[in-house]
Amino acid sequence: MIKEQITQLISQKRARIGVIGLGYVGLPLLVEFASNGFRGTGFEVDEHKASQINAGISYIGDVPEGKVKELVDASLLQATTDFAHLAECDAIIICVPTPLRKTKEPDVSYILAAAEEITKRLRRGQLIVLESTTYPGTTDEVLLPMFEETGLKLDEDFLLAFSPERVDPGNPQFQTHNIPKVVGGVTPDSTEIAAHLYSQIVREVHPVSSARVAETAKLLENTFRAVNIGMANEMARLCYALNIDTWEVIRAAATKPFGFMAFYPGPGIGGHCIPLDPHYLSWKARQHGFDSRFIGLAEEVNSRMPEHVVQLVADGLNDERKAMKGSNVLLLGVAYKKDIDDVRESPALSIIDRLRAKGAEVRYHDPFVKEVRFDDAHTEGGGEPLASVLLTDEELRATDCLIIVTNHSGIDYQRICRLAPLIVDTRNALNGEVRRESTARIIRL
Repeated sequence: MIKEQITQLISQKRARIGVIGLGYVGLPLLVEFASNGFRGTGFEVDEHKASQINAGISYIGDVPEGKVKELVDASLLQATTDFAHLAECDAIIICVPTPLRKTKEPDVSYILAAAEEITKRLRRGQLIVLESTTYPGTTDEVLLPMFEETGLKLDEDFLLAFSPERVDPGNPQFQTHNIPKVVGGVTPDSTEIAAHLYSQIVREVHPVSSARVAETAKLLENTFRAVNIGMANEMARLCYALNIDTWEVIRAAATKPFGFMAFYPGPGIGGHCIPLDPHYLSWKARQHGFDSRFIGLAEEVNSRMPEHVVQLVADGLNDERKAMKGSNVLLLGVAYKKDIDDVRESPALSIIDRLRAKGAEVRYHDPFVKEVRFDDAHTEGGGEPLASVLLTDEELRATDCLIIVTNHSGIDYQRICRLAPLIVDTRNALNGEVRRESTARIIRL
């Protein structure tokens, strides 16, 4: 039987693993399989990325370059743009992007493209797992019919499951091997074998009854965060209006040992998951006539935060008898979170766009991001690219307002407070001692 055949290959580590998409999710996953003795092949449409991997070079911060080179040299890891090699793989894992269209509807075109490549080479004895975040029903309503059009049958010839990625870029504590893995198959056999596969590289696997449950669990995780961050952001705006320290309020509430979980406000939400995933859930809800009001309200609140940050800048400049137009504004950090180089959906892009629209002269410093580009799909008006500037004394003194958008480690915040005249701190990066010693005027979110 197909189940026993694949189980044996996995148990003996003779199963060849194929991962489609070598980004923040796919490359760490492939490296983890190769590090545990499996031969892994990564499939990429980007020839440059494939060449880098085959040269032993890592372009993902969480994947050590030495480890990639070691695995490539041991012939356990390779990358290719030739999808014909999918036929050689016993387990194929799809880790491609799932963006939103401009209409805020799911764009599963990358999943479909990957599935089409698999369909051309699908053979008996393969396990296919989708990891890309998507709406409930994608695995069994979209992928299964495509694969069965080949004439092969689920459970008899191949297995199919969904296991959501849970990558947190830049997190040194939680990485692929120690993040519990949720696995849901289209059938019980698919669940069992997919769970067995992941148990080879992950400490804890949590099987669920179906692919739909696994798909929905992923969306719940990030929708939960989006809604609660939205609540924290709304509280921050209320506290600003009432002249109350938001951060002190949260610290006080967090002393309660039950019934409260601390979430923190910020300049907006960024990354590939939290800004996008709730839309997948609300879109699916609309297909069934259900109005997901919490999700929509949270998105509305979170999307308004860049506008609120710009208003804080305007208020601060106004108090200094300065106009926004012509003022020098310096952003500290443009990545969506600290200590990474990822600017996907970063609120910094919207903040820059709004500042430019009001006539400000905008510059930024980010030790992880050399350049940012703008397009109409992700910002309100686009604009010319910007390159990171050096954080010199002259740069700090010349700025009329500095905005801490990303609280990167390794930044001398005391120096910034000595030299910059006006600071808008959106991340609570300036602790009490730094604030007390500061000569700058500080406005906190």
